[in-house]
Amino acid sequence: MDITWYGHSCFRITERGQISVVADPYADKIGLPSLKLKADVVTISHDEAGHNNLEAIKSEPHVLTGPGEYEVGGVFISGIAMHNVDEEQSPRWNVGYLYQYDTLTVLHLGDLSHVPSQSTVEALGEVNVLLVPVGGGNALRAGEAADVIAMIEPHFIVPMHYDLPGLNLELEPVEKFLKAMGVSKVQEEDVLKVSAGALPEQPQVVLLRPRVDME
Repeated sequence: MDITWYGHSCFRITERGQISVVADPYADKIGLPSLKLKADVVTISHDEAGHNNLEAIKSEPHVLTGPGEYEVGGVFISGIAMHNVDEEQSPRWNVGYLYQYDTLTVLHLGDLSHVPSQSTVEALGEVNVLLVPVGGGNALRAGEAADVIAMIEPHFIVPMHYDLPGLNLELEPVEKFLKAMGVSKVQEEDVLKVSAGALPEQPQVVLLRPRVDME
């Protein structure tokens, strides 16, 4: 399985012989390079410009926008209600997506902004790769992200939704998250390659470099 990051919360997940998924394609207005991607499935965690730009997908994908159980091309996708709750405001819609490719699972948390309940986490089952917001704004801050990771116990941790050059959203730098995780030397990759037979024994943080040459 290959996981590619395009910046902010946008990822493309591919597996040889199976469908491709794009999560949370962003709009140009957030300041990052324009997206032009192909996918069989697109998942949208919530209806904001940083996450819902279907015009960036140059194909005719299945589009998933809410909670539920889905199967597309032999890949099982669970949309999990993880709505952001603020006592002074109405709950803000947010859906996390768990993608299951045979025995490998990837969880994209969208703009999760709170530490979920233990029962919510237990219902997820094993998570091999966790795509987690870490830069604050309307989503988890560094310390909260570390708490969520400790509950989920994934094999790979890929931070997202943090400050990047050109981004016109006020988010914290990823270094704050690395400090909260106690990571002094981080693994950086262009693409995260995951194999069911080669999962790390201890949770491993991987920084992905945003891909700018669009497909």
